[in-house]
Amino acid sequence: MSDRRPVITATDVSKRFVAHGRKATQLKERFVQSAKGKSSGATEFWALEHVNVVVGEGETVGLIGPNGAGKSTLLKILAGILRPTTGHVDVQGRIASLLELGAGFNGELTGRENVYLNAALLGLARKEVDRLFDSILDFSEQGPRIDDPVKHYSSGEYVKLAFAIAVHVDPDILLVDEVLAVGDEAFARKCLAKISEFQQAGKTILFVTHALHLVEQLCTRGIVVDHGKVQYDGDPAFAVGTLRKILGTDRPVGAPAEPESLGGMVVVDAVASTSPGGAPAARVDPGQSLHVRVEVEVQAGVGMVEGEVHVVVMGAGDIPVLVLRTPPDQRVPAVPGRFTVDLELAEMPPLVGAFILGVSVIDPASERPITARRFDQTFWVLDGPRGALLHLPTTARVLT
Repeated sequence: MSDRRPVITATDVSKRFVAHGRKATQLKERFVQSAKGKSSGATEFWALEHVNVVVGEGETVGLIGPNGAGKSTLLKILAGILRPTTGHVDVQGRIASLLELGAGFNGELTGRENVYLNAALLGLARKEVDRLFDSILDFSEQGPRIDDPVKHYSSGEYVKLAFAIAVHVDPDILLVDEVLAVGDEAFARKCLAKISEFQQAGKTILFVTHALHLVEQLCTRGIVVDHGKVQYDGDPAFAVGTLRKILGTDRPVGAPAEPESLGGMVVVDAVASTSPGGAPAARVDPGQSLHVRVEVEVQAGVGMVEGEVHVVVMGAGDIPVLVLRTPPDQRVPAVPGRFTVDLELAEMPPLVGAFILGVSVIDPASERPITARRFDQTFWVLDGPRGALLHLPTTARVLT
């Protein structure tokens, strides 16, 4: 959740669709189905369930997830195109949306006529469109086709004209679906440049995309939706990492699967704090001590061995930055029960960014992982400007 002034608030939003297995073919059937409220063989499908999202003014939010996750449905509800089945949405400001190819276009009308029609739907008066028309035409690159019926346009030409209109209505909020993927590379660059202009002007942007590099490159925040529910909302790099884990693409092809519990030990919990046994830390300053408390349950079974605990402090994209490990005389014993392991880093180095923990228990003899688990408690370390994970004191000379 953002600490900026909210411009979009979705509260407990759910959306139900009804799929009808067979249409009525006789008048009598239609009356019977109407009385029942649904057709024979109708099934309900919840595209969204209890979604809560608050978007702050000036944020750029990437909405990502697998196909069919509910991303586009959520965007349409935020744009007011669909009504939620339950919950409500509050929007502060003018919205321009580009959600479906040719939405708001009439195929029988020319490109010129559709500019005026679509701009009117977005709230512009005719005089405003007259003033902006040449700029819209130039941006869309559709000068030679502008007086042709848009039903004869290619999908790329549709997108260019629609996007050109959307970005010229001076919206407070821009909602964009994956349709931008239809445009060519040169036009995509032009769109990204326009989005950068919007960001500098403090506009709010939400876009659905499968281009995960754009989320890390452009967004201040990432929201992961899967099976109609928000699975992650926060740092864009962590959002991308979360989606890749859902999709199973977080490892190179042919890489071994993540270690599973092979029996004997399970990592129950891990907490990062600034004091032994302390509360979960939201921030750890450079120079401050980092304490990680790990709960390990040892289960009785065949082949039990001692366990060496490794804690990996991971940055954006699950990049390992620091490793804390238990010394040989402090291993988890091969005895059934629950054990607490406290690891301490005396001084946090001058890092910058958000970090999470990955914990594994290793068999010291074979160096094989017995069990491993990733924890999503996020804590920040801030020391100087962003742009790198580590900032060290530097001396420099300018030579002439």
